[in-house]
Amino acid sequence: MTLDLLERVKTSIRSRQRGIQFKSGERMRPEDDRPFPEDGRQSERARAISRGTQRALAVRGLRAIPELSLADGRRADLAAIDEQGNIWIVEIKSSLEDFRADAKWWDYRAWCDRLFFAVAPDFPVHVLPEETGLILADRYNGEIIREAPEHRLPGPRRKAMMLRFSRVAAGRLMTMADPEAGYEPLPRA
Repeated sequence: MTLDLLERVKTSIRSRQRGIQFKSGERMRPEDDRPFPEDGRQSERARAISRGTQRALAVRGLRAIPELSLADGRRADLAAIDEQGNIWIVEIKSSLEDFRADAKWWDYRAWCDRLFFAVAPDFPVHVLPEETGLILADRYNGEIIREAPEHRLPGPRRKAMMLRFSRVAAGRLMTMADPEAGYEPLPRA
């Protein structure tokens, strides 16, 4: 990746004040600042990267949920599914120290068809592994800089991930609709 391309993408991300056009024709504007649920584990910077990444994925037709617990006990920062059922996992890194302290990212490949890192535009991207995709994001939007190589999930694992994704997403919607009901987190498989 050339420095010129990186600078153009950074400028593009910063200049997206006109809003985001989704495939459905809906628009999401920077002032549409609905809060995302916070669980206290992420820094403000990581939440901003997550938000922009989710918007970038939505523009491409993917739907993402944050903090998806996987069957092996790990937790994906973002898990996303596209219209064909392809599963992406995005690992968010808010700083170089965060990246260097995390040696578990390779294990996420067993749970997705594509694995990405999402970082802020000022992150030193040269340290990120070439065998993953790369997303630059801020709180308003993101841009896929490098596509992730595809490594197709086996059928049984895909089914398990689809069920987990669906049940967790539905459980979160139920909790939002009825917070006092005390829905329990889903048991680990």
